[in-house]
Formats: sequence, structure tokens, C-alpha cells
Amino acid sequence: MTQAEIITIGTELLLGEIQDTNTRHLARQLRQLGIDLFRVTTIGDNPLRIADMIRESLSRADIVITTGGLGPTIDDPTRNAAAIAFNVEMIFHADLWKEIYQRFQVRGIIPSDNNQKQAYLPASAVAIHNPVGTAPAFYIADQGKLLVCLPGVPAEMETIFQESVVPLLREQYTLC
Repeated sequence: MTQAEIITIGTELLLGEIQDTNTRHLARQLRQLGIDLFRVTTIGDNPLRIADMIRESLSRADIVITTGGLGPTIDDPTRNAAAIAFNVEMIFHADLWKEIYQRFQVRGIIPSDNNQKQAYLPASAVAIHNPVGTAPAFYIADQGKLLVCLPGVPAEMETIFQESVVPLLREQYTLC
């Protein structure tokens, strides 16, 4: 049976400042797909610790899903942590920046230079479109393992999971 782990990322989760609703949603969705959820971990916003946890989780599970840490601020380290975990560089994606920029323009907001950070992904990553927010998700497939990094905002995470990740999982693995 295909096994998965979930890593929720954010010091605010770790310290109990906000409630984690993403794990519950993902756990139910994984069960419906016939994927065995092996472990759930919550970790603070430290890129080296997150990278270590990604590697450790991938050593046990076929699929690792992270939520959180994809925003534009200094405490959004998931992209960098994934690059560290896979020992690859961060690459700027002009097409992602254009998409992010346009989403801000629709709202009548001029994005800051910090927002441009969201257009950088690990070199081995494939971007996943975010139809309801500005933080693109991404995945990395490597040696039969799959890392999927999703935003922490529940509405964004749920939409991306249903519209993009479920089809990806069905394509990569034999599921229910």
C-alpha cells in the first residue's frame, strides 16, 4: 500500500497560536484514495529542520505532503527547505512571477519585492497553479518518491489538492 506523511510547517502551529485544520482534511482525502497515512509532523519555520524532516519522511513514505511556508515573508521557508533537502538551487520562474503579479493587479495592489520570492522554486520542482491565492504550490518527483508542497491557507490548500494533487497522485500511483 502506498504510504504518505504530512508535515505541517509554521511556528504559529507549533506554538498552538492557530489550529491545524489542514491535516484533518488531507488525512481524510488520503484515506479515500487508499493511501496509508504513516505519520504527521508539525515543525517550526526553520529551513534546516524542515529539510531534515523532508528527507527523514521521504526515507519512510512514498509521498510527503507539506502545508505552509510558501508565502512571501521571511518566515515562509518551505521552498528553500525543499531545495536544501534535494541539494538543488532555487530557480526564478518568470511565468510564475507574471501570474502572481497579475493576481495582485486584479486586486488593485502592487506586489512588493518580497512577493517575487514566491516565483522561486527548487530546480527540480514542478509548479502547481494556485487558482485562489498568490502562493504557487509545487512538487518534486525523485526516485519513486513524491514531495508535494502546498500553501497553508486552508482554502488554497484544499483547492489545489483536489484540482491538481489528486490527479497527480492517481497518475503516479495505483490508488482506489
